[in-house]
Amino acid sequence: MTTDTANWSGEGEFTQKLIDQLQHVAEIQSLRIEDAPASRSEADYNFISNEIFVEFATTVRHEASRKWGVIPVTRDVPVKTMSMSALETSLTALDGIGAPDYSDEGMLQYLHTERVIPPYQTKGYKIVELVRIYEVGATPRR
Repeated sequence: MTTDTANWSGEGEFTQKLIDQLQHVAEIQSLRIEDAPASRSEADYNFISNEIFVEFATTVRHEASRKWGVIPVTRDVPVKTMSMSALETSLTALDGIGAPDYSDEGMLQYLHTERVIPPYQTKGYKIVELVRIYEVGATPRR
């Protein structure tokens, strides 16, 4: 598996936890992690938005057909070894990850919040982390 983190700042503990779990899934061929443009920071909260692009491994299935209805031919058809719904099921079963807050056929979305109170400070801040997982090469949603 290849992991591309060139466009990711490294922020987000939950994002790192997701990456660590996704790297153990054998059906995933590559991961690309990027910062989303919605990230921002204020005095009392930090909003971190990251996107993970997943490319599933493929196998080849031999499919028999006929050319011009007469000549038998065999085509090699690539088949993905996993789908987004199967990935959702496997992530839901993991402790510390759980079910996504939103999912459809092309995306999984997690919203993770954490309250941080530094020592010797009366007022803390909140970290809001939004992580979206997309499939590489999937048909764009409309």
